[in-house]
Amino acid sequence: MIFSEIYGLYYKCVEEILKEAVKKNINACDIRQIVRKYAFSESISAVESALLSQKWLLLKGDGKTSIKHAPSIPITKAEKMWLKAILSDRRIKLFDIDIDGLDDTEPLFTENDYCIFDRYGDGDPYDDKEYIKNFKLILNAVRNNRPLKIGIKNRKNMLIEIKMVPEHLEYSEKDDKFRLICRETNKRSVINLGRIVYCETFYGKFTEKKKLEKTVEKQIKIELTNKRNALERAMLHFSHFKKEAVQIDRNKYRLIIYYDSLDETELLIRVLSFGPLLKVTEPDSFIKQIKKRLERQSRFLGVKQEQEQ
Repeated sequence: MIFSEIYGLYYKCVEEILKEAVKKNINACDIRQIVRKYAFSESISAVESALLSQKWLLLKGDGKTSIKHAPSIPITKAEKMWLKAILSDRRIKLFDIDIDGLDDTEPLFTENDYCIFDRYGDGDPYDDKEYIKNFKLILNAVRNNRPLKIGIKNRKNMLIEIKMVPEHLEYSEKDDKFRLICRETNKRSVINLGRIVYCETFYGKFTEKKKLEKTVEKQIKIELTNKRNALERAMLHFSHFKKEAVQIDRNKYRLIIYYDSLDETELLIRVLSFGPLLKVTEPDSFIKQIKKRLERQSRFLGVKQEQEQ
């Protein structure tokens, strides 16, 4: 297993215990403090027992160790190759990450080794210098709660200027786009970073209304028919939403998806992408939105066919 957020902690934890044991004899109290800092609290009994009982032949009964030099866990060739593959991602340019030391390492995989079939092809321009500059400025503003002034293109392709305070950034795996959740003077907004024409720090006075429009947690209920691996695809598509899933028949499941009101349009698009394999049963307001969108698509297709004829 290459890099494990869970199991990797145990190796790090024991490494820190042994580093301390090289300096001095350690006791159970020392071990517990290190485990609390580097691993999980429930791991204390397992790690402490394995070390002090000499099940792991690393410590003696009196807290001494036979190791003369502080240990370190080297990076394996496979881990270097995995790192090189991850750091070759175009989105890495958005973050100031030092990738020195891997020049002679072949990546474990490249973009040519896999095919993503359920992602839109008009993702954000991660190689564009202006996009990278805007992203870094926005990320810094999110971290420091600084107001920004941005110019964006609206649906009519008109340039409008907005003054706002950024709250956080979101990434959509399906759309391959970053979105900015921000506060304007009287409401919260969601802005696609790819639509931003210019971005700069706002040094003027930014006054918010005391009561901003609050986001509301909503939910939809869905019946899913598990054909063409629909259940697994649904778990992936809705992975960042809180949800519940219950099997109600051999190939049927009932899903409850909880979402923020700002994410309703994106959720609607994702539900529609499953076609007849997903059926929304509640609430009526969401079902009406699905019907309206399908009617618009039907009218658009009808007009297109007439033009082609």
